[in-house]
Amino acid sequence: MISIVESMAGHRVVVVGDVFLDEYVLGKAERLSREAPVPVIEFRARQQVPGGGANPTMNLAALGATAAQIGVVGRDAEGAALRSLLAGAGVDVGGLTVDASRPTITKTRIVAEGELRFPQQLARVDRYGRAPLAPTVRAEVEASLRQLAETAAAEAILFSDYRAGLIDPPLVAAARALAAAGPLLLTADTQGELEKYRGFTLLKCNRGEAEAFWGRPLRSDDEVAAALAALNEQLEVQMLLITRGARGLSVGVRGGGCRHLAATNVSEVYDVTGAGDTVIAVASLALVAGADAWTAAALANVAGGLAVRRMGNAAVSRRELSEALGAAGLG
Repeated sequence: MISIVESMAGHRVVVVGDVFLDEYVLGKAERLSREAPVPVIEFRARQQVPGGGANPTMNLAALGATAAQIGVVGRDAEGAALRSLLAGAGVDVGGLTVDASRPTITKTRIVAEGELRFPQQLARVDRYGRAPLAPTVRAEVEASLRQLAETAAAEAILFSDYRAGLIDPPLVAAARALAAAGPLLLTADTQGELEKYRGFTLLKCNRGEAEAFWGRPLRSDDEVAAALAALNEQLEVQMLLITRGARGLSVGVRGGGCRHLAATNVSEVYDVTGAGDTVIAVASLALVAGADAWTAAALANVAGGLAVRRMGNAAVSRRELSEALGAAGLG
């Protein structure tokens, strides 16, 4: 599998996603406030990282892929910061559309640090624009998708759907048309909206999202396997991944059965934020690099186990993944 990881470099992937700026305000809790029963945090640092639909892109770039980002940001400092962070990682940001009528989606986490324990998140403040995207903005997003897919020699389009209003059926239909006209893989992290991505190469969701769509609980391996077999056919997808937390992930291949992969890391789970983004990025890129479905799922499973060891969104590098595979005897 290490050979697949090494061959990931240079492949071209376009990511369409609800992009966020994730911000962490870090400080030490010294005392309780006199004004309310809350800790007073002495400010130490502020960290900003790409989040939401920009996190799979960061993972692709860390794996050596040539990644391009499509999304919408505001004309604000947060949008400029997000653009700069992506560009600094080598991502093509020409597909980021500026909408001056809305803010860049920003999630600010207040984190208290301690000397003898892991930092603890105390609160999160989200900044959203709830109004629907204007037709002119949607048209610009679709034009960016067509341009990047056709002129950048893209090999895959990855949808990272955080259900924040960017990805609608016409945009997905545009991707299908592009794939029909050329050899493009279509993959999606669905956030449970599986029907929207009917006919794609690869779909990913977590167990709760799969249960909501399937309409029944998925407690056992047999129940998951039955759901995968039915959903692969119902949705006409070649490969469906269901992440199952501490129970690892399960993968179904249309006409090819199902496999359950045990979690590669259950003892050093620090923060599950963004782990699903790592899974879809690695699985998608592995398929582009020529891996079969089972190998792509195994690589994604190992990468997800690495991502949860760090606070916040984590981009797993090609070197980290190769070393983890070697240590696990999966070379």
